Amino acid sequence: MADVQTQINYPRGLTFEHVWASLDRLSESQKKTERLLEKSIKDFNKRFGYLDNRFGDLVECIVSPKILKKFKDLGLEFETAASNFKVRDHKNEIYFEIDVFLQNTAAAMLVEIKTELKIKYINEHIARLEKMRKYADLHKESEPKTPRVFLGAVAGIVVSSDVKRYALENGLYLIEPSGEDLNITPPDSKHKEW
Repeated sequence: MADVQTQINYPRGLTFEHVWASLDRLSESQKKTERLLEKSIKDFNKRFGYLDNRFGDLVECIVSPKILKKFKDLGLEFETAASNFKVRDHKNEIYFEIDVFLQNTAAAMLVEIKTELKIKYINEHIARLEKMRKYADLHKESEPKTPRVFLGAVAGIVVSSDVKRYALENGLYLIEPSGEDLNITPPDSKHKEW
């Protein structure tokens, strides 16, 4: 068989400058496409974040109404429950928000609610409990001889077994949906107090 060589026939008058200009236009077009793609991804993430927050609000609506009775069944009687409780101490630069804040004169429970509970959220909640203790001590929140005790709980619809174990080992109550009800699992040994 004869050796066949392929020869590309370029249109007459095509110069290096023409090729370079075409590549330059192609490069600009690609950059524009990348910018549009980045904008689309940012828009998607923003909308998904909004939906995730709305879903989190829905979880709070499910958890909040039943939580006082559920803790009472465990021997922890709280008088009031407040959603989205905010602490803003500009003087001491202490700022945080609590999804659900349960309290009585002797104790308070700070509840963090997530759609999918993760270890990083548990660590953030522990830090929040430490801030609450600091805030209460700075403001001498409890005038009686015994300062008010702060307890922690985390809630999630999706909770892996590792995350569940981590929460319980760190002295937190774990709240999970169970059909139309809630299930609260006490910590492994004794609840931690801040």
